[in-house]
Amino acid sequence: MIGTSSVKCALTSSRDNLTEDWVKAKPEMLVSNAGGQHAIQRRGSCRAMLLAAALGAYTIPAWPQTEPADGSGPGKAETPPALQPPLAVTLSANPRPFRIDMDSAGPVYATGVISGFGQWQTNVVPGDRHWHFDDDNVQLFLNKADGPVQFFVQGAFYSIPVAGVPYVRSADASPALYTLVPQAYVKFAPTDNFSVMIGKLPTLVGAESTFTFQNMNIQRGLLWNQENAVNRGLQVNYAQGDWTFALSINDGFYSSHPSWISGSASYAIDKTNTLAFIGAGNTKETGVSTVRTPLFQNNQQIYNLIYTHIAGPWTIQPYLQYSHVPRLPQFGASDSASTYGAAVLASFDFGSEAAPAAVRVPGFKLAARAEYLDTSGSAADGTPNLLYGPGSAAWSLTLTPTYQYKNFFARAEIAYVGARHITPGLAFGSDGTKGSQVRGLFEAGLLF
Repeated sequence: MIGTSSVKCALTSSRDNLTEDWVKAKPEMLVSNAGGQHAIQRRGSCRAMLLAAALGAYTIPAWPQTEPADGSGPGKAETPPALQPPLAVTLSANPRPFRIDMDSAGPVYATGVISGFGQWQTNVVPGDRHWHFDDDNVQLFLNKADGPVQFFVQGAFYSIPVAGVPYVRSADASPALYTLVPQAYVKFAPTDNFSVMIGKLPTLVGAESTFTFQNMNIQRGLLWNQENAVNRGLQVNYAQGDWTFALSINDGFYSSHPSWISGSASYAIDKTNTLAFIGAGNTKETGVSTVRTPLFQNNQQIYNLIYTHIAGPWTIQPYLQYSHVPRLPQFGASDSASTYGAAVLASFDFGSEAAPAAVRVPGFKLAARAEYLDTSGSAADGTPNLLYGPGSAAWSLTLTPTYQYKNFFARAEIAYVGARHITPGLAFGSDGTKGSQVRGLFEAGLLF
């Protein structure tokens, strides 16, 4: 949900919810200082250990050197398996992750990210600021990525910047949203094309992921803000030929009520083009309304049609989204509401060998996002607010140049959000009546 009182917490280079490589997560609500003081008191020592681990990644041999099977000589490193969470297509993972051998149980890999963040904005809403500086990611990941029993655990301090929504610092967001372990699950994979996942799972819904380093852009977008994120439940995955399927029973917007059903079907048209359809929704009405669970979105149905094209230096992903919230008179919504959205995400790799030689710059990529979201209804009809007031609409443009050298990355971002048919008090500016906001952002960090 997007607005001055809540935020939803989702293009990656790969997808573990549909394949071995798609894991997504997205927090739901803008939070106050609930739980923040406790996090501030404890986070120092944890972050220091993670920083030491990141620096150690540069000095400790993290991957064994093995003799190639073809006898071509020593010194070539084994290729690690696909690890979670996947990174944005504009970032590259550490090719030598830290490995812990567990004898017959197989290896466990430890990876992570540490990054800092800065943001400037116009038309600040009450309670927000023109400038923000924060450590937006201090995260450690443990993966057992092969064998019949696998697992993934994410320990993290994090913030979730969202276009058009007030920023929430990591000290507040981490404990108030999905805790300091936002994802953790066990995966049973008896065959290569069938698996079952149980635990705190990433959602199947949407084209964007939760954390900054998983996406082309630093901020999440307008469409993403209507989707659920981390949910607790069970998910079954199956792949056959060019098709990949997933089905999940879960608690939607982290509601503790396992009444949601989510499903996806993805078809690989050829090696550069993929089409996916995703549907999810609550099977019954629930009255949960917390900092993690927006009442109306948690009772919705939502659908995506996502096309992905990856060829040469280009990654292009247009998608459509529709959601519907039914009448909920017992919760103050005497009429239903729907959202209609469209977006295009794209990136160009200037370091690719397929890029024209005249513009080739190793390590440099440029990402962009354009999107539009419209909502139905009016306040007079008792329609719930799903954006900047009942019946409001918004559009955004985002440009994100990115540079990476080995494990270090840095990126800047300029973003514009425009809104129309707003309800006074629910948009931008000190009185909530401004119809636009401009932001400039910067993020830099280490992937280890």
